[in-house]
Amino acid sequence: MSVMDSDLAPDAARRRRREQRGWCWYDWANSVFPTSVTTVFLSLYLTSVATEGARADVARNGLNPCPGGNALVQCDISIFGLTFPAGSLWGYLLSVATVVQVVVLPITGAIADRTQSKRLMLAVFAFGGAGTTALLALVGGQDWQLGVVLFILGNICFGASVVVYYSFLPEIADADERDQVSSRGWAIGYLGGGLALAMHLVIYLGHDAVGMDSDTAVRLVFLSSGVWWAVFTLLPLTALRRHQAPEGSERGTSAVTAGFRQLLRTFRQARHFPLTLAFLGAYWIYTDGISTVSQVSAQYGSLELKLPQDSLIITLLIVQFIAFVGGMLHGTLARRIGAKKTILISLATWLAVLVAAYFVQAGQDLQFYGLAVGIGLVLGGTNALSRSLFSQMVPPGREAEYFSLYEVGERSTSWLGPLVFAGVGQATGSFRLAIISLVAFFAIGLVLVSLVPVRRAIEAVGNRPPKIL
Repeated sequence: MSVMDSDLAPDAARRRRREQRGWCWYDWANSVFPTSVTTVFLSLYLTSVATEGARADVARNGLNPCPGGNALVQCDISIFGLTFPAGSLWGYLLSVATVVQVVVLPITGAIADRTQSKRLMLAVFAFGGAGTTALLALVGGQDWQLGVVLFILGNICFGASVVVYYSFLPEIADADERDQVSSRGWAIGYLGGGLALAMHLVIYLGHDAVGMDSDTAVRLVFLSSGVWWAVFTLLPLTALRRHQAPEGSERGTSAVTAGFRQLLRTFRQARHFPLTLAFLGAYWIYTDGISTVSQVSAQYGSLELKLPQDSLIITLLIVQFIAFVGGMLHGTLARRIGAKKTILISLATWLAVLVAAYFVQAGQDLQFYGLAVGIGLVLGGTNALSRSLFSQMVPPGREAEYFSLYEVGERSTSWLGPLVFAGVGQATGSFRLAIISLVAFFAIGLVLVSLVPVRRAIEAVGNRPPKIL
């Protein structure tokens, strides 16, 4: 029984534990969007739809057809007067979607803290994201523009729902519980994402057996992803409740205006908590390394290690399921030695994994699978403990606003790692040197986190530090 449990009546303690369990299920619910939709299926599908649109434009204009084979990416498409190859659409779309999030998320956090309508906002953004994801099933033929709009809307809803979701953590778990609750949520998220992806791969790879073409199978994946997200969101919405009184009575557009004012006050006040900002800066650096490894691992396996597509799919599933184990292990270790020390151990493990990746031999599936196990063990846990430790350093009542900065900063710096990887690969002609160059992100992050006096940072914002830190 935790310290908080001993101070609460049995009914109140049971309600809080119920909230914690329900809260974790939103990690399970939303993980289908970044895993099945964004990472695996939408990028290639939307590129193929855009290519068909480009081919149709060429045919209508009586021009020479686009080249065949892999050169399909050379077919040009146009939007808002800009023309570019269809193969470049996904990269540009990710960039635009990220920029839009950078604009939207901070005001989302401010409104959530101002109105304390977090449960309602979580429902709106989660169901909005689930709905737009399901509507991706309507994208086909040549209407890639519809896919662009729906993905941007879904991505906004995903990011905004995560900001609101994270802000519940300090309200439902005390300082000594938070690491374990956060780790459990992150672990469950990877398990849910892995199970959803496995189901979707069965749908896609088995489409011929049921007389379904590949495009229809992918559209069924989008529809089922939206349903998955919506259905499992009902669990946290049933469990979570309001914990703080709203600061204002604004509604509608007045709430947005008040939210902007609140956000400006938060920016001015944040400079009074330099230790919180120092940890945030360190997190932005090493999380860029984490996201880059996740994004380029398939490319490294395919182009440098010459592994077949089946091996890469198996690797992705290994990472998802091992990340569940890794997340739980991180929570257990943090309970014994503290979150900061566990994060430092995790970052050191990332360094070892990247060095091992450099020495994996071409064509060796088992070596690559071993690498996937190493990544999985630290992938979920590093982020989970970063989330819980940062929540300790946030001023009470400003959780959503600071978590919007947490998310915005992560997305704003996410271009640097891929740029380093691509630049080193181009300059040296070796993806091995490119993958080892990512060591810098984890080494710098490790040094910076070790320098942050975490206990002082927590006390500076008015929070009680956990017993083990």
